[in-house]
Amino acid sequence: MSIPECQKLLPAAKPGGEPLPEGLLWLLLTGKVPTKEQVNALSKELRDRASVPDYVFKAIDALPITAHPMTQFATGVMALQVQSEFQKAYEKGIHKSKYWEPTYEDSLSLIARVPIVASYIYRRIYKDGKVIPMNDSLDYGANFSHMLGFDSPEMQELMRLYVTIHSDHEGGNVSAHTGHLVASALSDPYLSFAAALNGLAGPLHGLANQEVLLWIKSVVKECGENITTEQLKDYVWKTLNSGKVVPGFGHGVLRKTDPRYTCQREFALKHLPDDPLFQLVSKLYEVVPPVLTQLGKVKNPWPNVDAHSGVLLNYYGLTEARYYTVLFGVSRSIGICSQLIWDRALGLPLERPKSVTMEWLENHCKKASEN
Repeated sequence: MSIPECQKLLPAAKPGGEPLPEGLLWLLLTGKVPTKEQVNALSKELRDRASVPDYVFKAIDALPITAHPMTQFATGVMALQVQSEFQKAYEKGIHKSKYWEPTYEDSLSLIARVPIVASYIYRRIYKDGKVIPMNDSLDYGANFSHMLGFDSPEMQELMRLYVTIHSDHEGGNVSAHTGHLVASALSDPYLSFAAALNGLAGPLHGLANQEVLLWIKSVVKECGENITTEQLKDYVWKTLNSGKVVPGFGHGVLRKTDPRYTCQREFALKHLPDDPLFQLVSKLYEVVPPVLTQLGKVKNPWPNVDAHSGVLLNYYGLTEARYYTVLFGVSRSIGICSQLIWDRALGLPLERPKSVTMEWLENHCKKASEN
């Protein structure tokens, strides 16, 4: 199913609203579009599982408040691992045909708990440690927004969309692949997801959404909000000529505009069409692809998911770009954990890439160039 199809078919919190992330979780686990009643039941189950022991918060508090939010997040997830059902079942000698069952339990509990851990980190770093408890009447995305400190209906809608579109991606990206790789050693979902988060924290992967907003703000700082298309073009060339990339453009697999970018753009056109930073993002959509095409080295000059998310979050008051990758991480728990349940249900083996020598590589490249 495409993203527009998911937006149309998955249950929403309100008529014509954004899809509920719980609906996507159901779809990824069953292959079926759930009813609103099924989504509500899953929402309740996730709320029932969302209890985080005190030692998790103490583990995070042991870190300096200046530690990167992703470092604090990975630490919190590792502390949650103490309660792993898979590890306990494995130590008791569970049959491999049943591996998926404790994996399922761990996965749903992990998905339920990460918004609490993530929001605790946000409030710890940026809001003097004033923590906001979960609201038992809210769905997954709205509750996450609420615990962060944002209660406007539009921000809750944005968070539902954000979590849904960032949850899963083809399996070759760093975080999804890392989760799959580590879990193939029968590491439990907590260990596997923590490893995935450390991949997500890299500048070439999830950290890119932080870099995009910082770059856009540097454009405004140097050129002002009313920048012309020509000025923007010059600034893009200046960035490229200094040996840097324009963050938010290009993709390892996609060869067209990222559909996750498109649905965020549609959200912005609906809710914040006059926002100066959104208008700047729209100008970048016109300016950057032709410049990158002219450069000649880029296979995909089009914007990706990271090109837009920061501007939307910034508009609704979540301005701390350094924290953005944690939001990505919370979302990615849904996709990674769904894949892990299926990995164990299908009995997939330990992943072990072949090792080759430098000589083999050189010969391989030589043959390829001759062809």
